[in-house]
This record gives sequence, C-alpha cells and structure tokens, in this order.
Amino acid sequence: MRLPPLAAALLLTAAPANAQFEIQNSHTTASLRGIHSIGGGLAWASGTEGAVLRTTDDGANWHICAVPPNAEHLDFRGIQAFDAETAIVMSSGKGDLSRLYKTTDGCKTWKLLFTNPDKEGFWDAVQFSKDRSLGVLLGDPVKNVFVVMRTFDGGNKWEPQSLHATEDINGESVFAASNSSLLISHPGYRRFCTGGSGGPRVIRLGFGPSDTGEHAPRRLKWDSGLFAERLTSYKQRPSSGCFSLAEDRTGITVAVGGNYEDPNDKSYNAWTSAFARTSQSDGGSEFHLAQTPPHGYRSAVAYDETSKTWITVGPNGTDISRDNGLNWSALQPGSDDQPDADKNWNALSLPFVAGPKGRIGKLRPNAFSPPTRHSEP
Repeated sequence: MRLPPLAAALLLTAAPANAQFEIQNSHTTASLRGIHSIGGGLAWASGTEGAVLRTTDDGANWHICAVPPNAEHLDFRGIQAFDAETAIVMSSGKGDLSRLYKTTDGCKTWKLLFTNPDKEGFWDAVQFSKDRSLGVLLGDPVKNVFVVMRTFDGGNKWEPQSLHATEDINGESVFAASNSSLLISHPGYRRFCTGGSGGPRVIRLGFGPSDTGEHAPRRLKWDSGLFAERLTSYKQRPSSGCFSLAEDRTGITVAVGGNYEDPNDKSYNAWTSAFARTSQSDGGSEFHLAQTPPHGYRSAVAYDETSKTWITVGPNGTDISRDNGLNWSALQPGSDDQPDADKNWNALSLPFVAGPKGRIGKLRPNAFSPPTRHSEP
C-alpha cells in the first residue's frame, strides 16, 4: 500500500541497540528464586541454603543477611519486603521444610512465624497487600484441597481459608518457581495459576466480603464454571503449565510458563486476557494463547507501567511484549553487557532479576526504549 507523503516521511525504526542488563555482585552462590523490589533503591532476595540478601542502594551493594534459625538447608523461594528493616521469607519443601520467618531489624535476627502443619503439604507463594496488612500464603493441594492461609496483622498470625473443592484436582498443583503464581490485586480478591497433569488454570478466590479479618469464616468454592478459568490451548504434563501471573492497572493479566524440563519448547508458554472472549461457548475462559510466544519456558513475568512493556524471563532468554502479551520478541544484551546477560533467570521484581548461582541483575533505564520516529532525508 502506498503511503501518503506525510506518513512516508515518518518511518518507525528500531531504537539503537542499548545495553539492557547490568549484572551485579550478590556475594553468594545460592540459587535465587525470591526477589522483591519496593522502590527507592531497596530490594530483598532469597534462595537456597537459607540465603537472604538485601540492598539499600539500588543494587550497588548486596549484603548477606544472617541465616534464620535452623534454616541452613532451607530453600527460600519467596520473600516479601515491607521496608528497609522488615521482611518475611518463605521456604518451600515438603512438610515442615515449608516455613515463614520474619525480621524487623534489617535481617540481623529472625523469628520463626509459622511451620507447615501438613506432612504432605508444600508451600509455593506468599504475597502481601500494598499496605502490608493482608497476606496470603498458597500451597499445593492436601487431601484434594489447595492450601490457602491468610494473615491480617502483617504475618504474625495465620489462619486457614476454608476451600471446598468441587472437582477432582487430578494432578493439578502450583509451581514454586518465582513466588509469582499468586496475585492479590485488591482486598477480597485473589488469583493463582496452576499446572501439572491436571492443569493449567487460573483460579479466583474471594467473591464475598472484603478481607477485613472481622467477618465470620466462610467456605469459598472453586470450580471450573464459576471460579476457575482454563488456559486455552494447553498441554497436560507434570512439568508444564502456568508458572507466573502479572497484571497492569486496568486488570489485563498475562500468564507465562511452559515446560521446565524442556526450556527451549515455545509451545503453550504464554497467555493474555487482553482480548477476552465474550461468548460462553468456551466455558467463560478469558485467556488467549499468545500469537508470537516467548522463546522458551518462562518462570516469571512483570509489567513496567512507565513504558507499557511486559517482560518475561527464563533459562534461555528474556522476552518483551508491547501489545499486552499477544506478541513477544527477544530482549538481547547490548554492547556493554555480558553475552549471556539475558539468560539464566528465575524471578523478576523490576528493575531486578534473579537466578541460579547467586545471579542478580538490574534492567538499565533505557532497556525498554520504544521505537523512535525520524524524518526521511
């Protein structure tokens, strides 16, 4: 199609190649899966061998925290920071290997808050509301019921939310890959995504009184017709499914995952709700498979409000989307980056990324620079 003169003079070109990732020194070799940035240069990270890290200067210096009591062999896959002095860390493991610890003195000391009482249980994610009063703890099913715990006092006391499973889970579980399988968008509303041989789905909880901690306990059902959304075009495998959820301010949700046993498999690894179906013929599912998927299995996804860009990371690379998760493209290292700076990542909390062997990086300010317009000579 011939362009009108004005349009022909204004051509979209890709922005000059910019450096994207700054690899930082974490001073640890632990595998890192928990990362939480709360702004102002403050972030916390966590991982294997009871490792907890903290920075107060935007990652220029990462400090090794004291190991919580009897946690030398625990795998801390989730961390939630409240401020420079306060954070809660969650370990994942079978039975009493799943625990919550809290520090209020900048991680000099820790208090054990809660230990998994279910011998067959396994905790996957912990998230807190913006004001840090409400917290939700998510675990794999025990006796065919997903484990959901709530706190209304900043994590000091936890209580179970009674869930009534109305169908056979049949191998469905939650992946503790990056502490981002659980979303708390506002009080009384929670979502998490699943995988395994019975999944994947996005399950919604909380169609009732808001979470004030004052109302009487109630049973909140979940089922595929009302509270669960089946991710369209999926494979049912023990190692595959949805691993991470993120949303923007309008409520558009993007889910990523794939098959962690085959990191290069690009099939069934990203979904978006940006183009929700309105018909009831599909069971009410609001998610669509990405048209151009990320370049492999992805364990975490996040949204950058300033640049309107979605980013997802995994073992074999990093991808971004500017159309709400419908199409993804690889984010390549720049000339000032290490050649593999886009690879080997587990978790995201912008601007930070975390990975195995103590790997921590920070996205540079110009990483999401949009295409620029220029006039033809």
